[in-house]
Amino acid sequence: MRILGLVFAGTSTPDRSQMADFLGDTLGLPRVEVGGVEADLFELPDGSTFAVASPGGMGAPRSVGFLVDDLDAAAADLREAGVEVGPIGENERERYLHFRAPDRELYELTERKAGIA
Repeated sequence: MRILGLVFAGTSTPDRSQMADFLGDTLGLPRVEVGGVEADLFELPDGSTFAVASPGGMGAPRSVGFLVDDLDAAAADLREAGVEVGPIGENERERYLHFRAPDRELYELTERKAGIA
């Protein structure tokens, strides 16, 4: 598995609207629309994304995503290491999967689709 960097962080909150306004208005992060995503997304200058979802929208209160160059190989590596891996999902920009690490927290591996920076 080859980790290329951190590419995603997200939170689920009952204060989704207020949090989205804070990120956009106070922190000045630009909103980005991505088909197939049920969250307010904000893009950071380094190309990573911060998501704000409604409670239960991400399967955990917080999530962190690692960018990989080959999601299928990374999933196989996790399974070989005995890690329970969720199904591969996708939106118009990325393919991704969720897994629980030894700290029992939810994490994500993400692979950008061809032509997406």
